[in-house]
Amino acid sequence: MKKTLLAAAVMAASGVAFAASNVTLYGVVDASVVVGKVKHQDTTVQLKSGFRNGSRWGIKGVEDLGNDYAVGFILEQGYNVDDGTTANGWSGDNSGAFNRESKLYVQGNFGQIGFGRLGSLAGGAQSNNLLTGWALGTSYDGGSWTALAKGNGRLNNAIAYVSPDFAGFKFSAMYSNGTKKDDAKWSDNVHYYGIGGQYTLGGFKNSLIFEAVDNKGQTNSNTAYLINLGLGYNFGAITPMFAYQYNWQKDGVKDNVFGLSALAPLGGGTAKIGARYLFGKNEGTLAAGQSDRRRAWTINGAYEYPLSKRTTTYAYAGYNHGSKGLKADITANQNIKLNGYQVGVGMTHNF
Repeated sequence: MKKTLLAAAVMAASGVAFAASNVTLYGVVDASVVVGKVKHQDTTVQLKSGFRNGSRWGIKGVEDLGNDYAVGFILEQGYNVDDGTTANGWSGDNSGAFNRESKLYVQGNFGQIGFGRLGSLAGGAQSNNLLTGWALGTSYDGGSWTALAKGNGRLNNAIAYVSPDFAGFKFSAMYSNGTKKDDAKWSDNVHYYGIGGQYTLGGFKNSLIFEAVDNKGQTNSNTAYLINLGLGYNFGAITPMFAYQYNWQKDGVKDNVFGLSALAPLGGGTAKIGARYLFGKNEGTLAAGQSDRRRAWTINGAYEYPLSKRTTTYAYAGYNHGSKGLKADITANQNIKLNGYQVGVGMTHNF
């Protein structure tokens, strides 16, 4: 109630009037201390923001139109709690007010249609996420699924459809008319296409997602494809999971990524552990002496303990190793730090 009244006051102060809508202010504050070491580099000690959950604040609302129809919105901004700057921007300088998600949607018996800046289907974040199968999700930097596997992140100029729930199954489709901008002619914009389904019923939480980005005007203008499969079943005492990704691009990288993980209640909190293995081939232009074979493996673990309904403390440790074509590339695959470890402790507060 307090959050709703505060959001109403914010809207009123900005000169915006609304009626018969439910508006909520919400957010996450996540801060941690992380020690990292990459082979042949100095050890770092950092105060990091968003190590477990991206720090953010947002406003969301929904208006009931009657006859089971509603219109709603989500406006969500990322920020760095360590220095107060914005985060999750798209232009290289973290610009943009609501850069995590800015969405207007209509929903009813047909499902939901949303428009705006949206997280991709396998991006692991935001309201349209379908990604499953990895116990650590997209948390913990090098422990994130999208650190070793590839991901398409957040998309501008997007439209997404989510079907109604059919006995635990939901179908989603998404299109971006320009992942960054769409002010050029259609054939010169970079387009995203995604389709996927998620099955959540009883102990099951499974998903299958196909995505493509056509890379118009990029150095390698061939379309890049991703398939993500996630399987998991909650047995109560333990929830084992399996994740797999195949990504490929003509004259580029072709990778297979496998992940086995599990989470289990322990000592009043939750323990998470996972191991991944990547093997693939680079069919693009190689540096002198660089192998076209790509190999990597990781092992990651975390423990999360709730201090209250809103505040959680956590600890994390992980090691990521790369060899063959990845051996010397410490920023390969979405800036994962290969051949090194991370250890961190922190706290997350939700409001």
